[in-house]
Amino acid sequence: MKRICVVDGQGGGIGSAVIKKLKDVFEESIEIVALGTNAIATAQMLKAKANKGASGENAIIQTIKTADIVICPISILMVHAMMGEVTPGIAEAVASCAAEKLIIPLSQENVRIMGLAPEPLPHLIDELAKTLQNSV
Repeated sequence: MKRICVVDGQGGGIGSAVIKKLKDVFEESIEIVALGTNAIATAQMLKAKANKGASGENAIIQTIKTADIVICPISILMVHAMMGEVTPGIAEAVASCAAEKLIIPLSQENVRIMGLAPEPLPHLIDELAKTLQNSV
């Protein structure tokens, strides 16, 4: 069974939406671990039916090592993003883990990704689910 770590911060809205979609598509054929930069984000992702969850820098650093696939918004890779919630340790752990990373190109930071047309979150999550169907 594939272990998918979904990492999010602040209110956990992106992570929650991803988890809901993955549960609809894959049901219990995958394990989803919610990793929040804070307890609120983790709680929201657990409400979306993640199999388990943990909060904070150390939990993310240790758990991300066990992932087959990591899903997160691009802000998780940026130090001090999400109003300072993304620590250097979190960004480094996610960026350097061996797992395949599926990055959602949404950011509240002052960053634009050139070459990508802006898409609403539901469209990005549908694309993510299709991509996963080919690798799970």
